[in-house]
Amino acid sequence: MTKKNLHRDEETALVAGVLGGLAKYFDQDPTLFRLAAVVFIVLTGVFPGVLVYLLAWFVVPKPPKADYIIVE
Repeated sequence: MTKKNLHRDEETALVAGVLGGLAKYFDQDPTLFRLAAVVFIVLTGVFPGVLVYLLAWFVVPKPPKADYIIVE
């Protein structure tokens, strides 16, 4: 069994890739996470939701880069 790691998803990123990374981790559509984030941000009065996102941006790592290229 492969261990899942949470990383920012730079392929589907609109801002930092945090929500795309969460969606990939949970095998869901990134749009669902983006909608939930917008609702959370609006319901918390903007500042707390944005602060949580910024903290996640800082804490969730970028995906590891390959040190080599596989040519077939």
